[in-house]
Amino acid sequence: MPQELLNDTGSRVVNILDLNVNALSMKDVLKKAATHIESKSPFLLGVVNVAKVINCRKDKELRKSIDEADLLLADGLPLVWLSKLIGSPLPERVAGIDLMFRLLELSSQKKYSVYFLGAKHEVVKKVAQLSQEKYPGMRLAGYRDGYFDEGDEAEVAEEIRQSMADILFVAMSSPRKENFLRQWRLFMNVPVCHGVGGSFDVFAGVTKRAPLWMQKAGIEWFYRLIQEPGRLWKRYLISNSIFLVRSLKAIFYARFAPLFHISSSSLKFNKVTK
Repeated sequence: MPQELLNDTGSRVVNILDLNVNALSMKDVLKKAATHIESKSPFLLGVVNVAKVINCRKDKELRKSIDEADLLLADGLPLVWLSKLIGSPLPERVAGIDLMFRLLELSSQKKYSVYFLGAKHEVVKKVAQLSQEKYPGMRLAGYRDGYFDEGDEAEVAEEIRQSMADILFVAMSSPRKENFLRQWRLFMNVPVCHGVGGSFDVFAGVTKRAPLWMQKAGIEWFYRLIQEPGRLWKRYLISNSIFLVRSLKAIFYARFAPLFHISSSSLKFNKVTK
């Protein structure tokens, strides 16, 4: 069985193609988030899917940002399936968008304040309004769209710092959101930070999320591909193909390599460009 470790939070981690993914349920994550909010201590939530697992192998800055997360969670059933096939099962998928909604529920219950950053102005404004309607106990710390230049990041970070938010959701594309959080999260002094990608667009009704049966089947990516084929076909074709090949190598190593005394380094699947 592959070696399992404990990270700084005391939770079990599973090595998925050289990324240490936390073996936690949604309930576990929410409990840890609440603890950090109450203690006002920094807690960066990171989520990875197939595309991000592959992209971070060639993108050094993205890899640094992923490694900085206090918790790294599997946002994709293929990662959960792979963990089972290598003998170190993750308990469940913790999708970034589902985690956002559960944190909003928690905010409503505990009267936490939330700042929304990202998407277009009309989208993030609608998200802020809908959140106040659907989660009445939540306190709105502020909101701002994600269309700002790199030179404006300090100003944006200062605005969020002044809001004294308990939770920050960042709805920007990868790797921009990960790199922004890596650089500014401690300065912003927000206890819980979570990059949510395109979740604001889904919440605001601009785009649709895949039906539940597609989510459970692990083909939510295909639904997105149908909606934006021109932009996403190449990304999914390449990343999914690479993931499949490296997953097969990882499964072989986990199941058979110890019998033949084959080292993991010889299989190349865990090599990362530094």
